[in-house]
Amino acid sequence: MAIDDAMAVALNALVWIVSDEARAERLLALTGLSPDDLRAGLGQPAMMANLLGYLTQYEPDLIAFAEAETIDPATIAAAYVALGGQHWEG
Repeated sequence: MAIDDAMAVALNALVWIVSDEARAERLLALTGLSPDDLRAGLGQPAMMANLLGYLTQYEPDLIAFAEAETIDPATIAAAYVALGGQHWEG
């Protein structure tokens, strides 16, 4: 997967996560990130890979995001790897 496509998946994931207060709070609580950290990390492959890595660790959100975006969860995993995440098999 091209980096630009992977970044688009990650950005869409971030928008999807923060569009729901409970999901956004969970992201911040479990990662220790602040809203400022997220803003500063936009456009940085490592931050976006970490965001997708976070998403892949909680299957209900992974599936819900994939359904909302009408994409295969494997596409999310491919985006994670393209951005520098470790190989993931789901």
